[in-house]
Amino acid sequence: MQRIGRITRELAAFTWKEALSCVFAVAMFALIFLTARIPLGPFHRYDVILVGAILAQWAMVKSGLESWDELRTITLFHVVGLGLELFKTMPSIGSWAYPEDAWTKLGGVPLYAGFMYAAVASYMMQAWRRLDVHLVRYPAPLWTVPLVIAIYANFFTHHYIQDVRWLLMALVFLVFGRTWIEFTPLDRVRRMPAVVGFFLIGFFIWVAENLASFLGAYQYPDQVGDWQLVHPGKIGSWFILAIMSFVMVADLKHLKSTLRGAGADPAAEDATMAAQQGGHRAQ
Repeated sequence: MQRIGRITRELAAFTWKEALSCVFAVAMFALIFLTARIPLGPFHRYDVILVGAILAQWAMVKSGLESWDELRTITLFHVVGLGLELFKTMPSIGSWAYPEDAWTKLGGVPLYAGFMYAAVASYMMQAWRRLDVHLVRYPAPLWTVPLVIAIYANFFTHHYIQDVRWLLMALVFLVFGRTWIEFTPLDRVRRMPAVVGFFLIGFFIWVAENLASFLGAYQYPDQVGDWQLVHPGKIGSWFILAIMSFVMVADLKHLKSTLRGAGADPAAEDATMAAQQGGHRAQ
C-alpha cells in the first residue's frame, strides 16, 4: 500500500506539473474553440486568435508563469514556425491552408500560426524547469546542430527532391540512442530514453493537430468539406519536429550556461550538460 501511495502522489505531482507546463497550449486551444462558437461581429476569427494569443503570452510573463528569457526563446520558435507555414501554404505547395479571411495574414498565413509552434516551445521550456530536467550522455553540438538543420531543411526540400525523413529518423536513433532524459516529478529522479520522449511529444502534437483542424484552425486538402482524421503517418513528421524543438531548447540552454560561466543563474543552468563530456549526474 505504501508503494501504491507513493506512485499515486508521484503521478499526481507529474500530472500537475505537466498541466502547468501546457497553460499556453491550452489557452491557444481555448481561443480556437471559443472563436468558432462565439459571434465576433465585424472582427475576423484569425485576428481575434492572434490578439488573444498575445494577451495570453503577456499574462503568463506578468504572472511569473513564464520568464522573459523563456519568452525570447519561444519567439525564436514563432519565427521558425512562421517561415515553415509561409512555405507550406504557397499555392504551388498546398500542404494545408487557412481558408478564412483576416487582416493579419501574411502570404496567406495568419500571424497567429506561429503561436502554435510557440506553444510547443512554451511547454518544453516550462516542463524542463518544473520537472528539473537533466540530460545524460547528450551528444555534442557537432552532431545535434547539423541534424536539426537537415530536419528543418527536409520540410522544404522534400517537395522537390527525395524525402529523407526516414533516414533522418535513423540518424536520430544513432545520435540519441544513448541519451537519457532525467526528471523529478516529486522527490525522486526518474529517467526515460530520449527517443521515447521525442515520440511521446510527437504523438501528442498529432492529437492536438487533429483537434485544431477539427475546430477549423487550418485545413488539409483532404479535409475540405468533410473533416477526417489526420493521417497517422504525420506522427513521424511531428516526431522529428519534436526533436528539432528539443535540440534547439537544449543547445540554447547549454550555450547560455557556457557564456554565463560560474556566475550563471541556477534557474538557467538546469540544462547544463556535464554528460557532453561523457559523465553522469550523481544519482
